[in-house]
Amino acid sequence: MKKLLLVTALFALLISFSFAQKPYKVVFYNLENFFDTINDPEVHDDEFTPEGPKKWNSAKYNKKLANTERVFFDIAAINKDYPVIIGVSEVENRSVLEDIIATRKLAPANYRISHFDSPEARGVDVAFLYRPDVFKIEGEKAVRTVIPSLPDFKTRDILTLWGTIENEPFFFMVAHWPSRLGGKEASEFKRIAVGQQMRSIADSVMKANPNTKVVMMGDFNDDPTDKSIAQGLGAKFKLKDLKEGDFFSPYADMLKAGYGTLAYGDAWNIFDNIVVSENLAKGSTGKLKLQQASGSKFYGNIFKQHYMVQKEGQYKGYPLRTYVGNNFQGGYSDHFPVYIYIGK
Repeated sequence: MKKLLLVTALFALLISFSFAQKPYKVVFYNLENFFDTINDPEVHDDEFTPEGPKKWNSAKYNKKLANTERVFFDIAAINKDYPVIIGVSEVENRSVLEDIIATRKLAPANYRISHFDSPEARGVDVAFLYRPDVFKIEGEKAVRTVIPSLPDFKTRDILTLWGTIENEPFFFMVAHWPSRLGGKEASEFKRIAVGQQMRSIADSVMKANPNTKVVMMGDFNDDPTDKSIAQGLGAKFKLKDLKEGDFFSPYADMLKAGYGTLAYGDAWNIFDNIVVSENLAKGSTGKLKLQQASGSKFYGNIFKQHYMVQKEGQYKGYPLRTYVGNNFQGGYSDHFPVYIYIGK
């Protein structure tokens, strides 16, 4: 009997130890125009209404909702644990987010929502979903994006969220940087300005508490090696080069190795980025630090499954989109999601 009790106790301890060592996932996903079907007179969303050119109706909306559920659940299934933080972009409003977290496969995670309406003309925003059982929220704030040379420029906000994970302070930011409309070089100054703004926010947070671990994510509309990230945000590419107060871009090496999150003109880019502070990248404060996936040489991860890929035609191999022009494809997004692991 004593032997049985000892084995049972050891088994329980092993389960507890395994659970405690399971790394947390932090995800970012550009949902590609996830609008509801209701015409909002305050924004330019007519395209995504039943009467609009895309004939966006409940059936199509529910298809996209099911697709989004599938992606997030399959990311959770990687290590049988729901992501702790999910940042998203191109979502119209809180109602869409509420539908996502209420889906059958995601409801058990009990996600909470951080969202504010931004001044973006079409009404699409960034947002966070977070697990309150792991991330203990202390505050949230939407920061207006500022382009100093364009004082009237309106775009998506920078959403900030802060709290603790295992009693360690974390500060998250999610943003959708200005597009390359007009050309990469001609529009680059806008993205550099937003990178500088996010870096300024991060520096202020870490000056107040150097132990705070900062995670910046979003669709930056630039690669990790472009000026907006390498200089504006000031993210470095190599762990060995990091000093206190620096920031690390885990996706630069993946880009150089030929990986991508979206394709254009048969070339792959990584516009979907997650950048972390040195104390998280190297674990110089606290116990939680950036981790590699099992068997991977990279610190960043891209979630790409066969069902998310276009199988034929001009865009074969690209992400399977919701629409191409006004033709409904029933797909997922024109981007693949990205994620990192944080653990001990």
